[in-house]
Amino acid sequence: MSSVHEAITSHTRKMHSHLEVFQQLDQQREEAIEHVISLCTSGQPYTIDAINRITASINEHAKHGISPTRPYVTTSMVEQYVNRTSH
Repeated sequence: MSSVHEAITSHTRKMHSHLEVFQQLDQQREEAIEHVISLCTSGQPYTIDAINRITASINEHAKHGISPTRPYVTTSMVEQYVNRTSH
């Protein structure tokens, strides 16, 4: 195998690994968002801390590869979403 081929293979593996981590974090974020929406919908207290901790991890991870960033979530965003979808 040529060194160019090995370099390309190594780079491809790193990109794939980077995207796998992103997908795991993004799934965790989606689950946290769904949980908060469920709490908000049922009138229970909630916090967006877990969502934004995961968001911070996603955005830090994005600095080291090709994955996208995600916006931080506010309580206002959650409430607006719940209000839009419940009517």
